[in-house]
Amino acid sequence: MALLIAGALLPATPAVAVPSVTWHGCATGPGDGLGAELDKAGAQCGDVVVPVDHRRPRGREITLALARMKATDPARRIGTLMLNPGGPGGPARELVLAGALMPEIAARYDLVGMDPRFVGRSSPLSCDWKTDTFARSAGPDLRTFGESVAFAKELARGCSGNDHELLRAASTRDTARDMDVVRAALGERKISYLGASYGTYLGAVYLQMFGPRADRFVLDSSVDPGAFGPGLLRPTAPALDAALRNWARTAVGQGLGETSDEVLATVRDVARSAERRPLRVGQYTVDGHTAPYLFFANLYDDRPASQAEFVGIMRTLRDAAAGRHVTPSPALAAFLDGLTTGSGAATDRAGTPVVCADRAASRDPATYYRDIQDHRAAEPLFGPLSRNITPCAFWPVAPAEPATRIHNTSPALLLGSTGDPATPYAGQLAMRGALAGSRLVTVAGAFRHAVFLKGDGCVDAAVRDYLLSGELPADRTCR
Repeated sequence: MALLIAGALLPATPAVAVPSVTWHGCATGPGDGLGAELDKAGAQCGDVVVPVDHRRPRGREITLALARMKATDPARRIGTLMLNPGGPGGPARELVLAGALMPEIAARYDLVGMDPRFVGRSSPLSCDWKTDTFARSAGPDLRTFGESVAFAKELARGCSGNDHELLRAASTRDTARDMDVVRAALGERKISYLGASYGTYLGAVYLQMFGPRADRFVLDSSVDPGAFGPGLLRPTAPALDAALRNWARTAVGQGLGETSDEVLATVRDVARSAERRPLRVGQYTVDGHTAPYLFFANLYDDRPASQAEFVGIMRTLRDAAAGRHVTPSPALAAFLDGLTTGSGAATDRAGTPVVCADRAASRDPATYYRDIQDHRAAEPLFGPLSRNITPCAFWPVAPAEPATRIHNTSPALLLGSTGDPATPYAGQLAMRGALAGSRLVTVAGAFRHAVFLKGDGCVDAAVRDYLLSGELPADRTCR
């Protein structure tokens, strides 16, 4: 005889009581800026205790941290809308403050942000890294690829000091089980959900495991559900090239070239200069491993302010490549500080245990180098970044479960853009096919990652109308 507990088939055990939420103020002390902001906004913060391993519900436990903003129109409240920003590794409590940007939705839903297990304030794991991301280019040759292998080993060692039971329990499947426990703890028969980027995969896994308990799900900029894991960046190089070409058209006549081809030539020259000799940018250096990642990180958003900021960064790097003394802007300095000291948001550091727990990676470095070489001619700038080896190749534990196959008819509203550089459109279409009951609203001609609340009225209206009415629109293109 077996009993279904939190999505896993288990030997029969005595019934496990639904945990309660311990609600309290959000600020933990004078240095807790987010907590103070949440308190000022009228949010509640809470804790829920869940098993480390949901398949052993009476075993070791961890604590999840929540924040909640109650519906401002309680008489017409629809339910709870859980929020996730992506990553993996992105904390979610702060997202409840976004209610100010979507007042009609905040009026009808309790907004709940749950820091995923081992992220933010939810029993966080610690990885001893002097960087905030594992993303690096393999560089131009076998020698520089060897440097990437050594770097990935170092990062894996930095996480290996964590209890291996916890590393095995860091998967998206376990976070989906946590979501369902929180649903029950909140007293909800069903929950609604809004997730972006990696949050779309988390939402899809929840739909696969707990579909009958899902109400209205919105997935913004979906990952390919069949590819998420250590190779999550592998399909991105062509989309990144397209986004770079789009940006280059906007940068013409701004000091980087008089045609888009000249602007692209400037970018390539900077990349080659960094490979030959690290560029000095204030107190920081940018080399052949980090320059392509710096470009990648500035192609997520095609709105004018972001494009102009990237123009300024490229001017700084161009001058550094020419041997001139340069001072980085505050934003660039903060970015480079995160790369060299780990002072940044470190969502990749927190999310790497998730990536490695979700799907096994090849442990043979030669497979990565062959893949890079096979695609180097077609993907000279971003291929060595997107196809590079990751810490998962040297991870101390194997995934505890197979990756989740997404294939169901649960209704969901999917959002995306045709030029998304981070989760390419082909993967978004794959999610549309895997969730047969879903509908897709596409921003055509846009080169941005995450489209909700980015100034597109067509998208925002589709989300608002679906969450308020429960009626999915037809597949739609916004231009």
